[in-house]
Amino acid sequence: MIDNINWYPGHMKKTRELIQDNLKMVDAVIEVIDARIPVSSRNPIIDELVKDKPRIIALNKSDLADEAANRRWVDHFVAKDRVLTLNSMSGGGIKNLLKLLEKMEREKNEGKGSLKPYRLMIVGVPNVGKSSLINRLTGRKSAKTGDKPGVTKGKQWLKLNNGMQLLDTPGILWPKFEDPKAGLNLAFCGSIKDEILDVPTLGMELIGVLAENYPELLKERYKLDEIAETPLENMENMALKRGCILPGKRIDYERIGKLVLDEFRSAKIGRITLEFPKG
Repeated sequence: MIDNINWYPGHMKKTRELIQDNLKMVDAVIEVIDARIPVSSRNPIIDELVKDKPRIIALNKSDLADEAANRRWVDHFVAKDRVLTLNSMSGGGIKNLLKLLEKMEREKNEGKGSLKPYRLMIVGVPNVGKSSLINRLTGRKSAKTGDKPGVTKGKQWLKLNNGMQLLDTPGILWPKFEDPKAGLNLAFCGSIKDEILDVPTLGMELIGVLAENYPELLKERYKLDEIAETPLENMENMALKRGCILPGKRIDYERIGKLVLDEFRSAKIGRITLEFPKG
């Protein structure tokens, strides 16, 4: 397994301080997580910071995740927080989110004369789709988006079409992954820059997970006759099927590793969830 990933640049520390300083200014928090990895993409620091502040759990990229698993996660989270599934790229679920926010605003303002704009904070680890969600909520390209994590910088107050105000914050990771699987899952989904990782090994790790949990999808996508005993064998068989070969008939591990990561992230292999609720 890849060594425990420990990635905590200085700007992550600043983001924690920014959230602490500004939390008292907002009425509610939208926590965006990746529906494929709802545990690994939830930052425990945010739990600690948000405490009893009203919160919405947004299971984003739900179109890439296993549909049955999405339903299980909604049932899991709804016991404590408000929760919904989103696809911020296509706009799926945005109307439901706005209805929920307006309901929360009415509850807060009930019986009050002078009404202040409802203020929100949006938080989440890098590359979970925060910027795309913000652009949907504001109806314009207010926030920069990109495939690589860490695009959003600094803080900015944005106005929603319904008059609400939204404080955007950069993505925030935590100082250390207590469970190495959390670091791997984030790397699989692109929340950690590929440039700092061993892509062939990461690809092989992902192949091992898919062979165990979604063997039929793996066989169908890569035209495999059967699932081999080891991730390395599967990786080599997939490379042969896809022509990832170097001179001298050597396996191009870099190319097949990148290919399987790209095809997982774009759901070309299928709708896949890597974590499930316990019980």
